[in-house]
Amino acid sequence: MRILGPGERRLLRDGVDVAPLTVADTPRERRKGLLGSDDVVGALWITKCPSVHMVGMRYPIDVAVVDGDGTVLKVATLRPWWGATAPRLRATATIEARAGSMAQWGVTRGSRLEMR
Repeated sequence: MRILGPGERRLLRDGVDVAPLTVADTPRERRKGLLGSDDVVGALWITKCPSVHMVGMRYPIDVAVVDGDGTVLKVATLRPWWGATAPRLRATATIEARAGSMAQWGVTRGSRLEMR
């Protein structure tokens, strides 16, 4: 069983620390995302990633698509093999977490996410 995280960084929502954070910032890490994992502790911040797909995923996840300032443009729960987010013009990163996490952390459209 492969579990991603917890990372060494922290995810902040509107300045409030909400979860441990792993960052995928190399081409290889960005391509892989959560593929091949069975769970994630906290969240995965995928840089330079305006959209994601669920082909090959084993479990549902929440995603938050953010712009360059970390403002959330879209929040969605995606199902394995079926879900995807459409690319957004201003999107620069996608944050992935276990399904239900974004609601638990209070992440909604317009929230500001940052890594520390």
